[in-house]
Amino acid sequence: MIHVLICDDHNVVRQGIKQVLSEAPDIRVIAEASDGESALACVAAQRDELHLVLMDIALPGRDGLDVLQAIKKAHPQLPVLMLSTYPERQYAARCIKLGASGYLTKSADPDDMCAAVRKAASGGIWVNPITAEALAEAVASKRGAESLSHREHQVFRLLTLGHSVSEIGAQLELAPNTVSTYRARILEKTGAKNDVELAIYALRHSSTR
Repeated sequence: MIHVLICDDHNVVRQGIKQVLSEAPDIRVIAEASDGESALACVAAQRDELHLVLMDIALPGRDGLDVLQAIKKAHPQLPVLMLSTYPERQYAARCIKLGASGYLTKSADPDDMCAAVRKAASGGIWVNPITAEALAEAVASKRGAESLSHREHQVFRLLTLGHSVSEIGAQLELAPNTVSTYRARILEKTGAKNDVELAIYALRHSSTR
């Protein structure tokens, strides 16, 4: 029996995933969390029972990629599958490079979700054709979104969502001038001249690449 922790800030999403996984006779959800800190607490408390963490990227406060890194640092053998509404081309390669055992969109077929859980729990990495292509592009690319550091990518995502420098600083616990420095690096690496062009770049990057 594969014991799973689901971390997503939307209860309806957690219940939907739980329902999908309950159809599999060899998978059981034993814990749920609505944010990153709760997920880390669950992992610490139930590490001996847990076999896998299924976690959303867009969490309130500490985002899923930060939590992924924290889990892999404290429990390197615990598989983590990342879950998101973002398309594979935008985040899959980054997640896997940070230690995830795979990446699923929330629209994934139920059979694929169960197969991904089994693959990751057995020590493998779940990679579909789109993810494989994204990984190959990330290896080949030296510019653009794939070249951003983890922190730069966090700032990039929040900028494209319309957050101001001060709002991003408050959310990531960074000084505004530090955020501005990251913003300048992001503009240089993506070739955008301002936040509007950056938003357009993000749309093209997610939909046409």
